[in-house]
Amino acid sequence: MNDAELERRIGKMKAQQLSDKALKRGAQVFIKELKSQFASFKDTVSSNEEKKISEPMWVSGVRTVKVYWKGPKSRYRIIHLNEFGTVKNPNPRGKGAIARAMRNAESSYREAIKKEIREGI
Repeated sequence: MNDAELERRIGKMKAQQLSDKALKRGAQVFIKELKSQFASFKDTVSSNEEKKISEPMWVSGVRTVKVYWKGPKSRYRIIHLNEFGTVKNPNPRGKGAIARAMRNAESSYREAIKKEIREGI
């Protein structure tokens, strides 16, 4: 079922609410996989505590949620360095953890979204 058909069946507002709920559920699936990837290199608890999920928003005409880090310890800086490496340390422990989590969670993310939409209809 595509977006237009869903909107026609249940209305635009209800379709967006359903979509938002599905995106949040999918983000939780991704966060779970991300935590398991971070566990492999024993990152501090701060990285998990500062992980946030945004409210659904429109980005380039597509409904989206973002996973980001925000908190008093500014872990987003460390996360970026750990994900991509630096000149002095091009291959830190856990390099590419976010990319691996995205790859590993892709099918379960899609399933979580499908399940949420099926339950909502």
